[in-house]
Amino acid sequence: MIGYIVKLIKSLNANSNPGEIAHAVSIGILLGLMPKNNLLWYILFVFFLFVRINKGCYFIFMIIASLIAPVFDGIFDTIGYSILTLNALQPTFGMLLDIPFVGFTKFNNTIVTGSLCIGLIAYIPFYILFRVLIQVWRKTLANKFAQSKVSTMLYQIPIVGKILSLSTGDDL
Repeated sequence: MIGYIVKLIKSLNANSNPGEIAHAVSIGILLGLMPKNNLLWYILFVFFLFVRINKGCYFIFMIIASLIAPVFDGIFDTIGYSILTLNALQPTFGMLLDIPFVGFTKFNNTIVTGSLCIGLIAYIPFYILFRVLIQVWRKTLANKFAQSKVSTMLYQIPIVGKILSLSTGDDL
């Protein structure tokens, strides 16, 4: 876990593309919102491991979103139910269930469908938000934070100082 935090801090302050970080955050939130007990989640998880994104951000935001996802299960269930009961999509869903192994994706579970749809809808706003935040961090906030008293206090905490020194390449 500390390695992912180090990668996140390095990427925020490095010359890496802000789009890679913003995509990683958005994908992490998308997968974090989905239940983990279905084949669809595992397929998407493995697929995104091969995409060029910041893996530290990907894992950290997946864990964060997984922790808050149960709060929204009622909303996911309502949205998933409304999507799965659309009359226009009934033949498509029936055809998909007849295909071998597609049932293991549990797309017919209301929470899986609802969380996937909410994650897909939220993808672009999260991408834009985090891309802007990264650019603001790099241009203005990083230098102010480095010179603040808060950063010097954080360096004095042993584990935080170690993480920050690893991210900058310094040795303690």
